[in-house]
Order: sequence, then C-alpha cells, then structure tokens
Amino acid sequence: MKAFLKNYRQSPRKVRLVAGLIRGKNVDEALVQLDFLAKRASDPVKKLLLSAVANAKQIGVEKENLFIKEIRVDKGIVMKRMMPAAMGTGHRINKRTSHITLVLSEKVAKENKVKKENKEVKVVKEVKLVKEVKKEKRVVAKKVTKAKK
Repeated sequence: MKAFLKNYRQSPRKVRLVAGLIRGKNVDEALVQLDFLAKRASDPVKKLLLSAVANAKQIGVEKENLFIKEIRVDKGIVMKRMMPAAMGTGHRINKRTSHITLVLSEKVAKENKVKKENKEVKVVKEVKLVKEVKKEKRVVAKKVTKAKK
C-alpha cells in the first residue's frame, strides 16, 4: 500500500510542512485536513493519498482501517537556471523538486495480553545475556592488554 510522487516541482522544505501534519493520522482525518489547508503542496499530497488508498482497495483492505504509517519527502533533481544581473554577470537560481513516498498500513486489533509469568521469564533471560556479554568483554580486554605487554 505504497504510492510515489516523483519530481514534484516544489522544494522539499515546503512539502515537508504538509507531510508533517498528516503523518500518523487516519486516512479520513488526513483528507479533511488536506482539504482545508492553505498550502500549495496539499493538493498533490491529497491526490497521492487517494492513490495509495486505491492501491490498498485493490489488495482488499478497507479504507476505514488504514492510517498513514510513513510519509517521506526526499530531495529530487535540482534544475539550475541563470538570472541576468548587473554588469553582465548572472546569478544562479535553483529550481528544486521533491520525491514523496507515502506508505499506508492497516490498524490491527490488539490480541490478548501476554501473561506476566512469560514477561518475567523474558526479563530474566535478557539480564543473563547482558551479564554474559559483559564477562566476554572483560576477557577480551584482558587478552588485549596481555598481548600489548
């Protein structure tokens, strides 16, 4: 349930503002927020979100169960242009682009909680492993110091 938008002609810095608002939200909440947002990037991001929802429906996932797991805005290509300046010189203008990646995930109902006995056993095992690792580090450190002498 992914969707990509490549080479969108707006700087990543501006698009990240929109992406940050909808990250982690339900699809319905994100769509409402994008409708009323006064940013230029909100329209393409909304189209991208609807595209990801359509991809999920093809798999057989309901829209109500979906939320935005990840939305990433990466730097695209930079078009370099020149602007005439005083005394025959030129200043460079960078026209930046963005690559937007949107990943949807399905909310899963929580299953039965793990019994306390199992948790205690797991904690005890982890403590033993940490102690064993510390012992191994000491042994290695002793060998290294002996080798240096």
